[in-house]
Amino acid sequence: MKKLAIALAAVAALTAPAFAADMPVRTPVAAPVAYAPSWTGCYVGGGGGYGLWNQENTGFIDGPPRVPFTATTTAGGRGYLGTVGGGCDYQFPVGGWNFNVGAFADYDWSSIKGKLNPPAAIGLVGDEKESSAWAVGGRVGWLAFPSLLTYFTGGYTQATFDRTNLSVAFGPPFFPVGLPANALIDKKTYKGWFLGAGDEYAISFLPGLFWKTEYRFSEFDVETNPIRFTTGAPSGVSDDSKKWVHTVRSELVYRFNWGGPVAGRY
Repeated sequence: MKKLAIALAAVAALTAPAFAADMPVRTPVAAPVAYAPSWTGCYVGGGGGYGLWNQENTGFIDGPPRVPFTATTTAGGRGYLGTVGGGCDYQFPVGGWNFNVGAFADYDWSSIKGKLNPPAAIGLVGDEKESSAWAVGGRVGWLAFPSLLTYFTGGYTQATFDRTNLSVAFGPPFFPVGLPANALIDKKTYKGWFLGAGDEYAISFLPGLFWKTEYRFSEFDVETNPIRFTTGAPSGVSDDSKKWVHTVRSELVYRFNWGGPVAGRY
């Protein structure tokens, strides 16, 4: 028995190197790859959102001279919007931080509607709708994380409100004398400025695709809206209207030269 044990030990000692030689070599584990996209480059995007507008209206008797004859009233509307746009960004470091500047333009088509009772057309009411808007401007942002940009925007904007058809709200109209039961306010484009704030996130499992959400406030210049008869003839009265618009939008963005994942620290 003792001789058998010695023999088995000798066989094990001789065959161990052979088994070790046949075993596969362990591959070193690769270091984790951090997704740090480049924000420098151009992009396109599209999405949707929700908006509301508010306005102040004052009625005037058209002169000359033009004379206000009503108190200022308020009205508003709300509804949904779709948006498309594009732009270009540039990422740069300052100290240990990374910042981003860029320029962009976008276009909204919308159905943001509300009831309008023009103070100049006493007794008439209609549905007023913002049907579209466009904006051009710039943004500046800070990369809180390699894949998350927080930013502010600002620039120039225009919004279009469709023709508003007016009809009797209660009884026959009583001012001005002779105003018929139907009238209209022509389609009007308002010009103004906007400010906004938002964030944009790089979707790591779909390289090149980003998700952006932004709040935007727009203020428009005062516009004069003559009240016209349905025949097109002027009624002799008009409203001065000043409008403000708030929107929240969310978009998917595709960047053409998004860079890609890079190894190491950011």
